[in-house]
Amino acid sequence: MTAHAEPAPEIPPRRQLTDAKEMRALAHPVRVALLELLTRDGPMTATEAGELLGESPANTSFHLRTLAKFGFVEEAPGGTGRQRPWQRVGLGNSFEVEGDEATVSAALSLVDHFSKRLFERRREWELTRSSYAKAWRDAEISYDTVTYLTPAELAAVSEEIGRIIDRYRVRLADRTARPDDAGPVAFAAFGFPLPPTSKGN
Repeated sequence: MTAHAEPAPEIPPRRQLTDAKEMRALAHPVRVALLELLTRDGPMTATEAGELLGESPANTSFHLRTLAKFGFVEEAPGGTGRQRPWQRVGLGNSFEVEGDEATVSAALSLVDHFSKRLFERRREWELTRSSYAKAWRDAEISYDTVTYLTPAELAAVSEEIGRIIDRYRVRLADRTARPDDAGPVAFAAFGFPLPPTSKGN
């Protein structure tokens, strides 16, 4: 009898942002934090999200409605009135810093907000790392280096890193796929050309 492997779980596609209005709607620290929170912990009410973010329910509700207007979140099943939960639509966004002046400006603003959020998360880890189990402290990744690559090689490295992370992305949408000892982990990878020096090639 031939055993058949289970099909690989489908990973929700990232939303490609191309409109300046979409980018501007997302470029707000509370909205960036809300999307991260709904991605990590699933559906929740404005009150629950506000408690976790240190924001008032009214302010959180306003930002959730704005995100919903542009299709980043939607009402989740169950609940009524103020007790209605919200959920994220999809699991990620991607965009390019190119296009007309308005789009480039909006994209740069969004990059700035994501960069600040990344710094905040990294800073929080550094300040609280002693409270984590040794297994987590030993497993942490902190890697910074410079090498020489062609554009094609840089693209290949990017794709390889993406494939590694994508193996685990399904766990965001499917809680049953998470091992018992799994916890939320933030990843950030950057690879970009540096300006040449007078001694460079």
